[in-house]
Amino acid sequence: MTEHSSRSGPPKHRGLRGFLRDNGLGLFFTVAFVLALVGQAFAGHADFNNQMAADQLQQISLGEYVTTSDFAVDVSENWQSEYLHFFLYVGVAVWLLQRGSPESKELHKAGTESDEAQLVGEHAKESSPRWAKAGGWRRAVYSHSLLLVMGTVFLLSWLVQSITGTAAYNEQRLRQLQAPLSWTDYLGAADFWNRTLQNWQSELLAVASMAVLSIYLRQRGSPESKPVGAAHGATGVEG
Repeated sequence: MTEHSSRSGPPKHRGLRGFLRDNGLGLFFTVAFVLALVGQAFAGHADFNNQMAADQLQQISLGEYVTTSDFAVDVSENWQSEYLHFFLYVGVAVWLLQRGSPESKELHKAGTESDEAQLVGEHAKESSPRWAKAGGWRRAVYSHSLLLVMGTVFLLSWLVQSITGTAAYNEQRLRQLQAPLSWTDYLGAADFWNRTLQNWQSELLAVASMAVLSIYLRQRGSPESKPVGAAHGATGVEG
């Protein structure tokens, strides 16, 4: 029997072309992320130097700008809101449902589900991850590993935002001949919460829109949409 027979599964894509095909989604968003970050660096550098010129201060190079607290706080405040978005969605979607949305589980599957449904322990398959087959703390950690990583990255990026935000805010205060704030004082400042909440509200709106609009609207061929002909009330069905 040949390697490409129906019993041995789909053909394996080899070489660069196969790698690009098999990893296209991740590669696309990684490249798009890098391009957006580079674009932000150039735009932020120009805006920063415009402010320096307005304040009659010395302008800086692009290399110097990307090491400043101004650039770091702008990047980290967006990262923390994105990971908050995924942390909340991964967590609340375990228990909360939305009838008719492909972003929701089916209505009878609320909760952490049975070991059999989750393919853990004695119900694990040969191809299941090793820690899914294990018991005790390893299975417990692996069963919540996505939520743990998303939550950790959110908290770390939010911490970075608070530290770099303190430095950036104090630089502005010093240029205005005002006394700098401590990190703890900055955590209660309007600047910190304005930066934080303006990102949170946009992320939460986007998630709510996707969960509700996908009940009634379709995108043919997308796993984020139901099949075009699926009923509006069909829940947890992907195209």
